[in-house]
Amino acid sequence: MGASRLKNRDQSSGLRDQAPRLTLSALLSCRRVPHPFRALCGKGGKAQQAINRILVLSGFAILLLVSGCRQDMQDQPKLIPQRGSAFFADQRGARPQAAATVARGQLRADSYFYTGVVQGANGHREEKNEMPFPVTIEVLRRGQERFNINCSPCHSRVGNGLGEIVQRGYKPAANFHDQVRLSQPISHYFYVMSHGYGAMPDYSAQLAPVDRWAVAAYIRALQLSQAATVADLPQGAPVRSLKEIARERGLPESFAEPWKLPATAVQALPPEAKQGRPALAPANAPNPKLLIPKGKQRKQDKQNKQNKQNKPAPAAAR
Repeated sequence: MGASRLKNRDQSSGLRDQAPRLTLSALLSCRRVPHPFRALCGKGGKAQQAINRILVLSGFAILLLVSGCRQDMQDQPKLIPQRGSAFFADQRGARPQAAATVARGQLRADSYFYTGVVQGANGHREEKNEMPFPVTIEVLRRGQERFNINCSPCHSRVGNGLGEIVQRGYKPAANFHDQVRLSQPISHYFYVMSHGYGAMPDYSAQLAPVDRWAVAAYIRALQLSQAATVADLPQGAPVRSLKEIARERGLPESFAEPWKLPATAVQALPPEAKQGRPALAPANAPNPKLLIPKGKQRKQDKQNKQNKQNKPAPAAAR
């Protein structure tokens, strides 16, 4: 019984050894392919068709990979501003503007709206005391919002030039209630916001032209509110003092008095009553004294003396 089992196992292993085998190398070369698999390797064989497809797709993939690696990202075919270009005959990348044309959004037909100045009779630019559009309560509210955000850190909410930044050492800003600022036309504020003035930078990036005009209108309204008198009120309107309102709100009476310039501010000058209400310290002295170094002063005196000596004497009258 056991011998017959061993005999059957040997016979089955011999059959497996004699069975035809299909290898990948034989299939690719179509040579020495066993008889049962020769149909797959023929001209119309399924294996040959699959191999052909794989070879074609692989060729396309390699071609795309090679072509993509040759075009570097820093070598893109494009025009770079302020650089030359071999594409045009004049070798200039920036093309000249077409004659008698204006870019979109840059027509600016209303010059006064965008500049705040007009051409004067003498040929110079002049400021005007008028708005380029009607002033409504919405315009004043917009101006108040922009003023409190952009202007109050230096000029304060009431426009007296003593904002929080000034109290921490920055140069005192302009006081909108002194006689100099009250006499300036309304377009002056628009021009200063557009170009800056002194230590103040321009705010053309933060404020659009329409917002600059709204702020200028609010500054004028702020000037009127801080200098209002009882005669300016309608007849019969109730009148209350700021000190009385301060007491009702639990604030000291000094809350309604003029602000004092802190000692940390630059050029701390004593307040002057003629600066308007509220009477506050000006940013600069009205007549600053110019100090000349002693060495330069002596040199200047010597030069003036030589000029007097070299000056010819006047001819005698006949």
